[in-house]
Amino acid sequence: MGYNVVTATLLLSFGRLSDMYGRVRLYNLGFLVFTIGSILLSLTFGRGDLAGLELVIFRIVQGIGGAFLMANSAAIITDVFPSSERGRALGINQVAALAGSLIGLILGGILSIINWRYVFLVSVPVGVFGTAWSYLKLRETSYKNREGIDWIGNLIFGTGLILILIAMTYALMPYGTSQTGWGNPYVISSLISGLFLLGLFPFIETKVKYPMFRIELFKNRIFAAANIAGLLRSIGYGGLMIMIVIFLQGIWLPLHGYSYAETPFWAGIYTVPLMVGFVSTGPISGWLSDKYGSRGLATIGMIIVGLGFLALTTLPYNFSYPVFGAIIFMMGVGNGMFASPNTSSIMGSVPGKHRGAASGMRSTLQNTGQTVSIAIFFTIVILSLSSTLGPSLGHALAKAGAPQLSPYVQKVPVTGALFAAFLGYDPVSALLSSLPTSLTSQIPAGAISIMEQRTWFPSAIAPSFMIALRETFYFGAALSFVAAIASALRGKAKNAQEVVEYDAEKARN
Repeated sequence: MGYNVVTATLLLSFGRLSDMYGRVRLYNLGFLVFTIGSILLSLTFGRGDLAGLELVIFRIVQGIGGAFLMANSAAIITDVFPSSERGRALGINQVAALAGSLIGLILGGILSIINWRYVFLVSVPVGVFGTAWSYLKLRETSYKNREGIDWIGNLIFGTGLILILIAMTYALMPYGTSQTGWGNPYVISSLISGLFLLGLFPFIETKVKYPMFRIELFKNRIFAAANIAGLLRSIGYGGLMIMIVIFLQGIWLPLHGYSYAETPFWAGIYTVPLMVGFVSTGPISGWLSDKYGSRGLATIGMIIVGLGFLALTTLPYNFSYPVFGAIIFMMGVGNGMFASPNTSSIMGSVPGKHRGAASGMRSTLQNTGQTVSIAIFFTIVILSLSSTLGPSLGHALAKAGAPQLSPYVQKVPVTGALFAAFLGYDPVSALLSSLPTSLTSQIPAGAISIMEQRTWFPSAIAPSFMIALRETFYFGAALSFVAAIASALRGKAKNAQEVVEYDAEKARN
């Protein structure tokens, strides 16, 4: 969450700086900073809580580098490709990013079994090569917009967004007797303050001389509708992967004979169809959008994603993997149909001198939506489980022959049950070891043997968790269909004036 918060906060500012000082220059700097962050993460000097704090700080360093990269990649490609090839180029770029994520997911899972530091160390050679390659090969082609920096806007926007995203992060933590922290005064005050500042931000941007957030760009129907569709898609889709991974690691994989130590790796393997679906359609959808426009492809893509969410609601917790794999592959296809055409539509609808700002705005909305999505998905799951998990575990304990443990499991926070399996250790062993000896000595050996079976805990929580998961899927489906409507409202699929402006600008450069 630290990485997501810092990237979402800085993207808009970095996009604006790129318009001023050159996109390639700041893109190259991003590779360098990201690599430094990766090296620091792989070293992590402390232990215990200190090491945990260091990991968060070093991930923030990585996030600063990542923000430079994300704010500029789409803008650089838009600068150097004509509108007739832009969609395909952006599609290839996004496929490259997803293919890298897929390789990293599998390779990281293998390396984590050897040593957790290697998960971060694997980024170092890639980062070193990418830094050297970008400095040697990329050339500045963009028009530098030498307007001033909007310091007031930067401060208000950054502070407001940080307050909201941090509030949503801590809202997932238990507070008092509640399973979530939405009643925490700190969360409430941070959320209200952040919303107030973000509400003030558009007014300030209309008053300053050099605004960082080009409000006037939203007067362009294509730009506005495509960004709204992208934001809705991020909120509806952003939390899907982590929900699927938690379900696989905590329930489905243990039920199918995998040890808790192995589940992080295999969860990555079993989610490969989602990424394959995206990778297989990214360049094709980009090429088609160059020929026929973005509106139809992006709209159909979000409809497919929405239907995929609805299909997931029909699965039992002990589902057949080929069916599950086919559904998430279909959702990847839909997402691939949407992403490249939508990005091409946004970047092609703005003047060249504002492409850095536009790319930053697009990426900011996308990353903010993903962070908000994770918070919403977790909140839905936690609230749903808070009323069903305790009784389900109590019933399972009574059936196993240890009803005296029911009062203790009723007090276990839902987040503890979720993340126990997610972090790769057996939650039952952890629970038994935390109980007083006077209590555990009263439990029959046969009951302990039943509870320590790999399938007992997943079977106990699966019915409740599946109910909660279906609620998140319905939420994702609803947002996907609304995103499809927003996408369809973007107007004409192509704007001939964009081609004229681009070619004239390229000739000037």
